[in-house]
Amino acid sequence: METGNFTVVTEFLLLGLSHVQKVQVAFFILFLFSYMVVLLGNLLIIITVKADPCLGSPMYFLLCNLSFIDICYASITSPRMLTDLLSQMKSISFNGCMAQIFFVHFVGAAEMFLLTVMAYDRYIAICKPLHYTTIMNRPVCFTLVVACWVGGFIHSIVQTLLTIQLPFCGPNTIDSYFCNVPPVIRLSCTDIYVIELLMVSNSGLISLLCFLVLLVSYSFILVTVRLRFTEGRWKALSTCAAHVIVVTLFFGPCIFIYLRPFSNSPDDKGVSVINTILAPMLNPLIYTLRNKDVKDSMRKLWSRCIFFK
Repeated sequence: METGNFTVVTEFLLLGLSHVQKVQVAFFILFLFSYMVVLLGNLLIIITVKADPCLGSPMYFLLCNLSFIDICYASITSPRMLTDLLSQMKSISFNGCMAQIFFVHFVGAAEMFLLTVMAYDRYIAICKPLHYTTIMNRPVCFTLVVACWVGGFIHSIVQTLLTIQLPFCGPNTIDSYFCNVPPVIRLSCTDIYVIELLMVSNSGLISLLCFLVLLVSYSFILVTVRLRFTEGRWKALSTCAAHVIVVTLFFGPCIFIYLRPFSNSPDDKGVSVINTILAPMLNPLIYTLRNKDVKDSMRKLWSRCIFFK
């Protein structure tokens, strides 16, 4: 649409992950499988936690919420990416692009805060076990989860407003498979120096600070386990290591992308795949395969399903 002497962008073209048809088909099969794992794995966790009263502790309440967030997060980008992999024209409307930016940052920031809360929960459980039931009771857990969503909403509103108020008058080609703030704002036909600095302070620093808080929490946990416990030490250490892997897979790409203003690296697409697809897929595997209680509850649930058949 033309306004005055320039053209207002009404849609964006997504370049996707590859232009080679065979590679696109291979990506489609791979990412379809990954998305199915995300949906089925996280749904299984939610059903198992809700069905077994033995999994009523705050840790499993938070895990259930993490699974719900992972389903939402993967569903924001994966269905459209799968469709585009089989399409010749990969276009998205301006409003659709802004909506995707909003929900990516809304749910992504909520997961960021929730992972921090889960690390705090493990810190209280291991370092202050006598006060655990008092500190991490159900109302407190519910309040913390709500705070995660509210924090994600505030963060997302800021990111979306910073982007939507920019003038876009061409080009309109996004070198990615979904709409994200860094590649979109670089298409603006105005100076984005201040916007990129605000992006760093709003997304990059929040990601880095949350990641550092998580590392400090797990460091305290590891020191406590080493000093106080003899039995079950290696189990606790391996569990913490698994959690650190989850945290690194999620926060690493965010820090890599948002703490590098004024750069436009083709590696950002590959790094985003880790954040939007790989991390949500590995979360249910890491949190369940290393958890005896969850595995036992899943076996019970499976046995009941077979019995009722």
